[in-house]
Amino acid sequence: MDDSIAVLVAGAERRLLEPEVRRDPESLGELLHDSFREIGKSGRLWTRDELIDVMTGSDAVELQSAVVTGEHVELVAPDLALLTYTLDANGERSRRSSLWRISGGRPRLVFHQGTPLGPGVA
Repeated sequence: MDDSIAVLVAGAERRLLEPEVRRDPESLGELLHDSFREIGKSGRLWTRDELIDVMTGSDAVELQSAVVTGEHVELVAPDLALLTYTLDANGERSRRSSLWRISGGRPRLVFHQGTPLGPGVA
């Protein structure tokens, strides 16, 4: 796989963790594909518009700290990259997977899922 794709996708994912991006509907809209879906840690299925509303609303949860480790990017189709990693944020750990569509050198997130890690899980 072309290393530039891995850098591009990982960089886009990290932008989604930045507070200023998380609070801005326009910035989120640029990163989230029109068909975006997410399965949250509760099991709820979120649409693009629902996620933008909750992330930019008055009850939005701020990330106090976000540490990404173990990033791995795999090209699963000519225009699709799967990113997996572990996230330590706000005292909780989770394993994350994101599917990014790359078109015109621009990644847009199609699907995301975060699974909480229990105590003692590496």
